[in-house]
Amino acid sequence: MQSLAEAYVHPPGVAWPRLIVDGDRAVGFLMAFFDIDWHGDGSVRRSGLWRLNIDAREQGRGYGRFAVESVGAEIRRRGGDLLYVTWHPGPGGPEGFYGGLGFRDTGETAEDEVVGVLDLGRVGRSDTRSGPGGR
Repeated sequence: MQSLAEAYVHPPGVAWPRLIVDGDRAVGFLMAFFDIDWHGDGSVRRSGLWRLNIDAREQGRGYGRFAVESVGAEIRRRGGDLLYVTWHPGPGGPEGFYGGLGFRDTGETAEDEVVGVLDLGRVGRSDTRSGPGGR
């Protein structure tokens, strides 16, 4: 609920909350952001992924990849070519997951989190409409 509340404090079109479902089962949640003022001074605008949560019982089945690809497709649809994400570094963190998808560490931090970026121009333009496993 906190993420949904956060989504509605932003101007329309900035936050993009989505439930990730497989059939009639909710398997995760994502919230993307579009064209935010990254430094708060108007100098840099970015789009990316604020939250990605996949149920622990559903991890490793392609839902996370599907979610990231869906956000990337929406960023491209809106004219962007970079997808940003942040994560807490350390054991058990998502660094390997994001790295496996092609994200690279920018060398920046945001609130003690690593900032990663995926160049959507270099990623294969796979069809994300069918979901994990061709579903």
